Amino acid sequence: MSVALGQAVISLTQSPFPPLAVGFFGLGTGYLIWGPQELFNFPPRDERVDFAMGMWGIWMPGFMQFFAGVYLFAGLTLFGTFKTPALYMAALAFTAYGVHWFAIGWNRLHRADPRVNVGMAFAFTLISILGIIVFFSAGDHPVGGVFIGLTCVYVADFFASLGSDLARISAPAERALGFFRIGTALWLMYLTFAVALDFVLGYTLPT
Repeated sequence: MSVALGQAVISLTQSPFPPLAVGFFGLGTGYLIWGPQELFNFPPRDERVDFAMGMWGIWMPGFMQFFAGVYLFAGLTLFGTFKTPALYMAALAFTAYGVHWFAIGWNRLHRADPRVNVGMAFAFTLISILGIIVFFSAGDHPVGGVFIGLTCVYVADFFASLGSDLARISAPAERALGFFRIGTALWLMYLTFAVALDFVLGYTLPT
């Protein structure tokens, strides 16, 4: 560790342990909570269900991804503890998805109009496609697969957000949204196991 006083330069030992599993598990858990409600209408939506889902959305996919993203950005840009360039995309994604889950959870708590999510879904489709490009180009296909799932989630979310005005489109799109959330969640749970086992026990599972 070295510190250069007067130059605001701090250099720490490089860490082999980026907090990827934190973000993966948080998002995966959020998807496993939201997906069944959207796909199977279980439990049926009412004020209590919306409150519970909103709280889980803020804390699991919201806070855990935001924490992972900020931690990665700090390690990449301030302290030099992470050096892998692809982690910049992971930091961007975790931070952006975390903040957007704060908003999604808050909106569900207050039963806000879902039609305002149309623009959000378009923007997050683009950042998901960016993740596909970055991670497949970097040779990290398992994480690239997460972004394929995320792209499907936000394309479905775009149409699900059209609301009751276009129920013939939004209703099946919401079920598709739940399906893609569950599928992506299962892959995220695999990555959580893979990262933890690789780091702690020296496994060589693809991550």
